Amino acid sequence: MNNTSRERVLTAFTHEEPDRVPMWCGASVEFWDKCKKHLGLDDEALRIRFHDDFRRVFAKLNMPQSNAKHGITYTTPFGIERHGMGYGQPISHPLANADLKQIHDYPWPAPAWIDVSNIRIDAQRYNKQYAILGGDWSPFWHDAIDMLGMENMFIKMYSEPKLIDAVLGHVVDFYAASSQKIFDAAANEIDIFFIGNDLGSQTGPLLGESFFRRFLLPHLKRLIDLGHSYKLKVMMHCCGGFAPLIPAMIEAGLDGLHAIQTSCFGMDLKTLKSQFGSKLVFNGCIDSHRILIDGSVDYVKQETKKVLDIMMPGGRFIAGASHDTILEETPVENILAMFDTLWENGAYKK
Repeated sequence: MNNTSRERVLTAFTHEEPDRVPMWCGASVEFWDKCKKHLGLDDEALRIRFHDDFRRVFAKLNMPQSNAKHGITYTTPFGIERHGMGYGQPISHPLANADLKQIHDYPWPAPAWIDVSNIRIDAQRYNKQYAILGGDWSPFWHDAIDMLGMENMFIKMYSEPKLIDAVLGHVVDFYAASSQKIFDAAANEIDIFFIGNDLGSQTGPLLGESFFRRFLLPHLKRLIDLGHSYKLKVMMHCCGGFAPLIPAMIEAGLDGLHAIQTSCFGMDLKTLKSQFGSKLVFNGCIDSHRILIDGSVDYVKQETKKVLDIMMPGGRFIAGASHDTILEETPVENILAMFDTLWENGAYKK
């Protein structure tokens, strides 16, 4: 019997079944604010209402001040200015035409920018009741795309592979150093190193398995090994249809995958569970679009039960939405229906 959310989650990462299926709630700021207003709850009370078994702690990024242009919504640690909704889109690709020397000479971010002074205190306030997510998000694939441009990057994978290696190497150097600072400060208060790289589209992986193994897997393994060296589980968020890449991820030692978009090609839950369910934790799996946004409350309940029937047996399953952040247009009553259905039907029979 698991007495805390933390124990429940960590049991799910073993070959054992916990007392019940752990639950995960990741939400956009807009949806979260809508829920708080709708339900009259503060942040922690809302997490409790959704039966969320996780809490997350963040380091602070203290970047040097820059003269941002009008309309810039976000600047990455690598100096990429973005505009548009949310985090926006890059307005330029500064390394698109760079040679190897220019890549090495680029003003790469410094680990000193990462302030970890709050991490330990932030994690300790949960008194080991919840599974704590920590470490740098480390979206090195996205950063390489921003710096090079996607089409240009794919061409250079063929024509100038050492340039791609150099860019990815510098990017992951920063993220590894950032997470190492976090773990040095508070690894014994953190349970899961949570990272994110979207490698799939609606119709399949964004790059083939051979290129994934050649260019990305060594860097992913470097981060996985870092987490394991601090005795942490490592879970990666990955959108889209990326099933052909899962065997390589398992070889690299990845412990869990989030958020499993069942609407994408190749992401059939029965197939994923039968092929990889004994080797990976699957987190998510309840379709954010067709079920949670478009569905009725009764349909949400029905489909949530179907997901439980497929994914519960044998453990290694965490239930939640199939998107990393539930979007604002999602009806609050549908999310309540999902989590309440999980609570009512997610207990393992002992």
